Amino acid sequence: MGLTQWLQLNSPCMKEHISITMQLAFLAFFVIHFAWKRLGAVRNRGVHDTEEDLKKQSITVKQSFSYKLSLLCSVSIFGTHCFVLLLLLQNSVVPRCDSSVSVFSTEISQALSWLIVSLYVIKIKERRLLEFPWMLRSWWLCSFILSLTFTAHFITAKHHKPLGFKDYADLTSLVASLFLVSLSIRGNTGLHLLESTEEVTEPLLLCSETEQIKKKTSSFSPYGNATLFQRITFSWINPLFSLGYKKPLEKDDVPNIDVKDSAQTCSQAFDKNLKTTIEQEGPGRAFFYKSVLRFVWKKAAINAVFAVVNASTAYIGPYLINDFVVFLTEKQDQSLNYGYLLALGFLSAKIVETVTQRQWIFGARQLGMRLRAALISHIYQKGLLLSSQSRQSHTSGEIINYMSVDVQRITDFIWYVNNIWMLPIQISAAIFILQKHLGLGAVAALVTTLMVMACNYPLTRIQRTYQSDIMNAKDERMKATSEILKNMKILKLQAWDNQFLNKVKRLRKKEYDCLWKSLRLQAFTTFILWGAPALISVVTFVTCMLIGVKLTSGAVLSALATFQMLQSPIFGLPDLLSALVQSKVSADRIASYLQQSETQKDAVEYLSKDDTELSVEIENGAFSWEPEASRPTLDEIELRVKTGMKVAICGAVGSGKSSLLSSILGEIQKLRGTVRVSGKQAYVPQSPWILTGTIRDNILFGSIYESEKYERTVKACALIKDFELFSNGDMTEIGERGINMSGGQKQRIQIARAVYQDADVYLLDDPFSAVDAHTGRQLFEECLMGILKEKTVLYVTHQVEFLPAADLILVMQNGRVMQAGEFQELLKQNIGFEVLVGAHNEALDSILSIEKSSRNLKEESNDDDDTSAIAESLQTQRDSEHNISTENKKKEAKLVQDEETEKGVIGKEVYLAYLRTVKGGLLVPIIILAQSCFQMLQIASNYWMAWTAPPTAESKPKMSMDKILLVYTLLAAGSSLCVLARTILVAIGGLSTAEKFFSRMLCSIFRAPMSFFDSTPTGRILNRVSTDQSVLDLEMAIKLGWCAFSIIQIVGTIFVMSQVAWQVCVIFIPVAVACVFYQRYYTPTARELSRMSGVERAPILHHFAESLAGATTIRAFDQRDRFISSNLTLIDNHSRPWFHVASAMEWLSFRLNLLSHFVFAFSLVLLVTLPEGVINPSIAGLGVTYGLSLNVLQATVIWNICNAENKMISVERILQYSKIPSEAPLVVDAHKPLDNWPNVGSIVFRDLQVRYAEHFPAVLKNITCEFPGGKKIGVVGRTGSGKSTLIQALFRIVEPSQGTIVIDNVDITKIGLHDLRSRLGIIPQDPALFDGTVRVNLDPLAQYTDQELWEALDKCQLGDVLRAKEEKLNATVVENGDNWSVGQRQLVCLGRVLLKKSNILVLDEATASVDSATDGVIQKIITQEFKDRTVVTIAHRIHTVIESDLVLVLSDGRIAEFDSPAKLLEREDSFFSKLIKEYSMRSKHFTGSNNLLS
Repeated sequence: MGLTQWLQLNSPCMKEHISITMQLAFLAFFVIHFAWKRLGAVRNRGVHDTEEDLKKQSITVKQSFSYKLSLLCSVSIFGTHCFVLLLLLQNSVVPRCDSSVSVFSTEISQALSWLIVSLYVIKIKERRLLEFPWMLRSWWLCSFILSLTFTAHFITAKHHKPLGFKDYADLTSLVASLFLVSLSIRGNTGLHLLESTEEVTEPLLLCSETEQIKKKTSSFSPYGNATLFQRITFSWINPLFSLGYKKPLEKDDVPNIDVKDSAQTCSQAFDKNLKTTIEQEGPGRAFFYKSVLRFVWKKAAINAVFAVVNASTAYIGPYLINDFVVFLTEKQDQSLNYGYLLALGFLSAKIVETVTQRQWIFGARQLGMRLRAALISHIYQKGLLLSSQSRQSHTSGEIINYMSVDVQRITDFIWYVNNIWMLPIQISAAIFILQKHLGLGAVAALVTTLMVMACNYPLTRIQRTYQSDIMNAKDERMKATSEILKNMKILKLQAWDNQFLNKVKRLRKKEYDCLWKSLRLQAFTTFILWGAPALISVVTFVTCMLIGVKLTSGAVLSALATFQMLQSPIFGLPDLLSALVQSKVSADRIASYLQQSETQKDAVEYLSKDDTELSVEIENGAFSWEPEASRPTLDEIELRVKTGMKVAICGAVGSGKSSLLSSILGEIQKLRGTVRVSGKQAYVPQSPWILTGTIRDNILFGSIYESEKYERTVKACALIKDFELFSNGDMTEIGERGINMSGGQKQRIQIARAVYQDADVYLLDDPFSAVDAHTGRQLFEECLMGILKEKTVLYVTHQVEFLPAADLILVMQNGRVMQAGEFQELLKQNIGFEVLVGAHNEALDSILSIEKSSRNLKEESNDDDDTSAIAESLQTQRDSEHNISTENKKKEAKLVQDEETEKGVIGKEVYLAYLRTVKGGLLVPIIILAQSCFQMLQIASNYWMAWTAPPTAESKPKMSMDKILLVYTLLAAGSSLCVLARTILVAIGGLSTAEKFFSRMLCSIFRAPMSFFDSTPTGRILNRVSTDQSVLDLEMAIKLGWCAFSIIQIVGTIFVMSQVAWQVCVIFIPVAVACVFYQRYYTPTARELSRMSGVERAPILHHFAESLAGATTIRAFDQRDRFISSNLTLIDNHSRPWFHVASAMEWLSFRLNLLSHFVFAFSLVLLVTLPEGVINPSIAGLGVTYGLSLNVLQATVIWNICNAENKMISVERILQYSKIPSEAPLVVDAHKPLDNWPNVGSIVFRDLQVRYAEHFPAVLKNITCEFPGGKKIGVVGRTGSGKSTLIQALFRIVEPSQGTIVIDNVDITKIGLHDLRSRLGIIPQDPALFDGTVRVNLDPLAQYTDQELWEALDKCQLGDVLRAKEEKLNATVVENGDNWSVGQRQLVCLGRVLLKKSNILVLDEATASVDSATDGVIQKIITQEFKDRTVVTIAHRIHTVIESDLVLVLSDGRIAEFDSPAKLLEREDSFFSKLIKEYSMRSKHFTGSNNLLS
């Protein structure tokens, strides 16, 4: 018996008694509350009242829909009770309660209560409240529950008298209460407060700045300004649909999100919760969970209310089915009104179910978006603070995985979390209904249900292990991929791309194995759960038969409908557990990351520059990159630098020079001592850090543009000529990591960045290594000693000529300051410094002796005329080139293009490409057949039970119950086996397809030319191999499968309903047309929003990767807040389309659900209206059973189609990167060079022209010359003259646009790239090391013995360093080689070529980052090891090319000169002579010691 029946049987006046009690309690609470408020007002009365009154008079209130609705509903309920009271007085209403006192008391108390409520609502406007008071909201909620409970007798009563006015009044009150309870859940009154002024009426700016921002932002958000009705129906998004239907949406067409959803608001709220939790709980993994809980609980509680109501109303339909079948069976004894009321009950329950379902799903997605914004911003903020140790244990790829995958899994769980509250309600409601119709049979159903759910526990534990393995494998793959993408140029130069491609494939194979285990288990779990309803029904019916419970058709149909409803919690449980497991793993990973150590906050004391005369002071300092190490990196550091001093830091490679600067920045762990810095600081790292953007943006670095200051900075940093050459001046866009700039240009841009900041202390880490002699001198004179002459500057340098000008020189050795003093003072000490100077002097002497001998041998001849002609010709070429560059300047050459996105419908070729990948699509029809068989067998089993069961307890079944149940069991078992076949095939097909797509994309990326990597940010590629690939691995096949499965299910449902009453088709056809229209109206907008969402995700990852790489610089310039703000903006840019995609989905689902309710209501009315005998009541009941799920199925079909299309964008994006134009073949069989090629080593350039892209100007023009075999060729020229481009053309990193390069009579453009690159050796300008060991970095292909490796290490001066380490050759190398100095990294690169022993060796600024002594040793080794081989050397240190056999001088991409050094020095006006003069003059100028230059 139901609760309402119990109440009616036990006391006809129970309703009145409960109602009076509740009204009196409300009135008592109200009186107490009112008295307390008045007492407080009297106590606080004072002078402020006048000000408040004046303020209130200046404010006008604009009423909202929410407020008007609350007033209308309250007044209507009050009016209804007054009218009923009037009719009672006239005896026009016959009450059910026989006590007139109780009846009158109830109506009077209700009228009084609602009068107070109405007046209270009116006062809300006067008091200008922005939220409904808690007491009012509580009353509305209680009234709704009471009204709902006592109106239920309309539906459950077996016999009905004609409806009277009192019944209609109760129904009216229920509808009004429903609106009021929805207002109470939302809470906002929606009142707009406007401040009146003499001229205009402006929105009231409350005292809080946050509130001002809130109102300002909210005004641009359609959702933020939507009324309650618009939020319920999602009609606030209509204008966007209208626009999207007319034209493809652009980024600017998407409205803003509400301020509550903005990344800044979410980040601040989460940060506040995080700090509170850590203060109360202390650190530990639990702090993360509690912080998330505090962040989400309010919104989650509202979602939970909607979810609980949704779960409760969903079971009203199954509860009423038995009553409906009984009504149809006994129609002659029943009133038609009762049938219509039953239909109304079905419809009302479905409408409430729809509204609440759409609200909780939308609310969950909105909450997930907020949590995602908060977590991403905190992961980013943490990344900017990680200590060096933490950075070594968390690579960029891993941290990007936290941001892209782990955060997504946690936010997905927010959607599933409501199942936790819905599950017990759904099971309880199901058991209640089963108990009513099947008695003790319900116990069997409960036990079986719990057993099925219990099976999930061990499966979930195993799945959790698999998920953890998947994430670890994914991390490894992403880490390797990220590192490879950063160093792709090195891989191509060294011909290692195939080996590293295989490395990623091996890591992917490991990930694939983990995925297959997980999907296999998931398939088995799905089989258990899809078969669960059939199992539960079989067990329940068999139990009923055994204990003697009579199975009538009504009871069976009600039970079947209930079992069908039980599918939701049972199906939802594995998803819930899987989401729980995945989010737990991800949450633990993020929690662990957020607890990683940060840079020491107290490592450096920052003082005002006016407080002390010392700019930098270190007392008894000891610092270490590895605090656990027995010996600190720096020890016994004592340093005092006065304001305005120039301090030079020198020493051998790995002596601790860069670490000393890091100690001043607070980057290295301080073990003891004190570090003080006064004033603002600026930092120039040794490896240039350049942001994607324009050159000007990189120089300004967040500061305001001041033209005079900017021009002065650019001039001092020798950038003016570069700007003239660039296509768009200083507004030229720089590629990722400055990839389209030379090393010298990048270095000068970051020096300009530091200079423009106008800091007090400058820390420059080897700023002159990447620039030529002339530029270096200009930088030193005009920048260091010019524009920075009043500033404190500490600079690391290996160039001795820059030491004499320093006020203080620090000589580093083994992490200690071995010598300190001025230049001459250190020379006299004779304890090590003279070694560095001596090496420099030897190099200088060699230059001067060659220069001197060339002048002595100079002969006067007609060569002067030739020289003049050549000079004139070169000048003409330069003038011509200047004109060309001026023309090009007018065209903006944008290197990094906007990400390519498709427009319009996703082409059928994308779907076909996905479906046909495995076995030509053969699996697809088999999967569809398996699902169709499942659906047919399920319908057959239900039809069998409905047909064979007796309509009433007195009737007899068509055959014995054991036979009925045997057939039913066989049909149910068959359907379960079909599910097993389907799930396994989907898992196999989906994962195999994902693997093939990944393999194609990976090969396409590895074979892409360098121009692709120059113009494509790494974030875009990582986005595809991470997020998009995850969609293919785990979601795509399931989403597409569900499209087919849900279509098959709805076809089956329509078939059953049309069998019951074919007239349903009359209404179903136009409704289906309306559904298709809605879907087509929705798709263009949703599709473009989904694409935008995918595109806007990449900039977040790209910006994060860039910020991680430059975290030290960002901290040094104190720019954290600006970068965090940029991150928040990028998150909002992604949230905007994502939020509107989620809203659009709910907009569509809401409308489709209403249409399906219309069909269902029509079929119910039809069944009620049809005369008795026209239709079998049992079969009619079966139709209603299936009709109950029609709205869910209809919405599911469209949801799955749209969801699959949105996910298919990932397939589309991966296909884009599977068709990247490839560089030339790795091997050309028809033109395979001989095994000993090149044996001579001659290189011939014929009319060579090179440009980086079609829309770019030529970088090399008409290069024609020959490098004889076995000779040493030096290539010199100013920064940006084309030296490195020439080398790239030699390795075919950039293909010639015109002309040829011939090596030993072989045209290199005709042979395979691998054949070419593997035969040449190179030490690149940017030394690159890979995560792993020294052994792997020296010999990635494992071709050499340990003895050969040690010999190479000894030759490149690293043998002793490695022998001092415990691991020897297996010494650790972290990502980017960050635990080795830049100089040591270059020495490892030297070791590689010493092992390779190529006949042609290219040195591209190979010793730029090592000291003069080490440089001298390396030059001797190269001379010895490659004495009979061709060596092409690009160098800024002139002494490294002065002893070359030939020197090629490049200027503006053309050959300025090409001859032997002696011949070039004979001509005083030659370019090379000028370079030598500049170098020798600079050395004389800075050294000032004639005895050193003799």
